[in-house]
Amino acid sequence: MKDSPARHLALQGASNFRDLGGYPTTDGRTTRWRHIFRSNHLGQLTAADIEIVRALGVRSAFDFRGLQERAAGVCVVNEITVHSLPIEPTVVAALRAELARGTLTAPVALELMRESYRNYVRHNTHSFRNLFGHLLEDRAPLVIHCTAGKDRTGFASALILHALGVADDVIAEDYLLTNQHYKRDATAAIDLPEDVRNAIGSVEASYLAAAFEAVGKDYGDIETYLRDGLKLGTVERTALKERYLQA
Repeated sequence: MKDSPARHLALQGASNFRDLGGYPTTDGRTTRWRHIFRSNHLGQLTAADIEIVRALGVRSAFDFRGLQERAAGVCVVNEITVHSLPIEPTVVAALRAELARGTLTAPVALELMRESYRNYVRHNTHSFRNLFGHLLEDRAPLVIHCTAGKDRTGFASALILHALGVADDVIAEDYLLTNQHYKRDATAAIDLPEDVRNAIGSVEASYLAAAFEAVGKDYGDIETYLRDGLKLGTVERTALKERYLQA
């Protein structure tokens, strides 16, 4: 694997820009390199970053940020068409409400993070369904992102890898790579305690597990969620694999 492309591209303005290629699947194939990228937002890319992204050939971005988030960080790569799949952020507002009540602790923050992941399934499945519709239509290379590229993007990336047949432990490893690469905004949510900021500024296995716990509760299992929640039948799954897997 020493000749494989770099998974993490060290951009100055998007620290969490990563490739979903090179992962083995249960049917003996591998996810294609340089087809699907995941990232934090593309509103602070430097001129050098923009040249790197252009060289990758990225032409489409799928943006899970809410309205105010998008306005604060518009994509700076002119060639990229941005498709908005909004999931409004809720965690920081909930944390501040706990702070005002005097009940905010790190364990409370962790549970609020887990609840936000459960709500991706309960309330935002339509956005992930729309993402897969685009993946079946848009020409790669493409990038999926939110603000930090760790939560909404993390769950979306896990769903993509599941749909392509990547094993659970590999999916978990990809998800946790955020903790190696993401550089937090030191000025964000500075009114919150440091241990709380640590909880919301990183990822934990329990966050992703909470989302799949909600999948199990509402749909029975991940395969049923892919079929009934995300509308990925046999034809769609086959088409995804043909597009994003290699022998």
